[in-house]
Amino acid sequence: MGEKAISHDPTGLKRPATYRNAGVDIDAGAALVDAIKPMVARTMRAGMVGGIGGFGGLFDPKAAGFRDPILVAATDGVGTKLRVAFESGRHDTVGIDLVAMCVNDLVVQGAEPLFFLDYFATGHLAVEDASAVIAGVATGCEQAGCALLGGETAEMPGSYPAGEYDLAGFAVGAVERAAVLTGETVREGDTILGLASSGVHSNGYSLVRRLVAQSGLSYGDPAPFDPDQSLGEALLAPTRIYVRACLAAIRVGGVHALAHITGGGLVENIPRVLPDGLGAVLDAAAWTAPPVFSWLARSGPVAAEEMARTFNCGIGMAVVVDPERADAIETCLRESGETVHRIGKVVRAEGTTRTTIESMGDGAGGAWSS
Repeated sequence: MGEKAISHDPTGLKRPATYRNAGVDIDAGAALVDAIKPMVARTMRAGMVGGIGGFGGLFDPKAAGFRDPILVAATDGVGTKLRVAFESGRHDTVGIDLVAMCVNDLVVQGAEPLFFLDYFATGHLAVEDASAVIAGVATGCEQAGCALLGGETAEMPGSYPAGEYDLAGFAVGAVERAAVLTGETVREGDTILGLASSGVHSNGYSLVRRLVAQSGLSYGDPAPFDPDQSLGEALLAPTRIYVRACLAAIRVGGVHALAHITGGGLVENIPRVLPDGLGAVLDAAAWTAPPVFSWLARSGPVAAEEMARTFNCGIGMAVVVDPERADAIETCLRESGETVHRIGKVVRAEGTTRTTIESMGDGAGGAWSS
């Protein structure tokens, strides 16, 4: 004997089930694709095949000028800096951060970034905010000289709070086989040049956010270290992209290694590119850090050693060079638009100490003092 279907809609007016009713708006996704097409077009470069909208992006390394390339890949995100963007209502810079965190990692191997893909995930697609994020991605790709080859926009109702999203980036670059930077040529006595950062970049924001909360300030308040900006605007200053300058320096000759100063700061990132038995001695008095670092150190207070292990403290990229080529490389970097400091040298390392920072209580514009 069959059972009669039971209706759970006593009004008899149940709406047909649709993807939109479930929270996913395909039309909004299509509108976003249309909005970003001009942004993607700005990133066109040699080697790019076709445009966006396919199931995969195509890139021809030979057309980009490579003869015997080694491919280098990197992936990263922006971390909890996104929460500053959410609370500030500003979404135009985190896309630059996303690109920077990936392509700055590529160039330390000597690789030229070829193309970039992004992943944008949210609970409900706000086209205006998403367009602002992707505009930043396109700007970052332009600065790095790489093509925005494609990406994925995922609308997942119930997975993210309203107004929030997550980002991931993926970059692929290439370097001629004979030109890969491995750090093997680093020698005792090499000079370490430091390229100035644009601020906190994209690491340490869990601590930054705690210090902001502790200070009692909101992100809309004037920044204590820069009253011409709101605190949110100042903390959202995008990560500097060093690709073009570093590639130019490599062509000069004499660059032995590069280190992108991210999580772990100067203390942990420089040893990653040094051979066993070598370390670095840095002079914190050799550069002046952006004032945000002094404010962070005082707000904690945050000890000098903790600052050096958490933040870039004003140096976003370290360049290890042959001392006889240091002048020429420094000139090249300055002509490429970088602020350059001679921050230290490579020495024999003893025990487990690989990086020593001198004058930690006095230099770096107060970034070390608590």
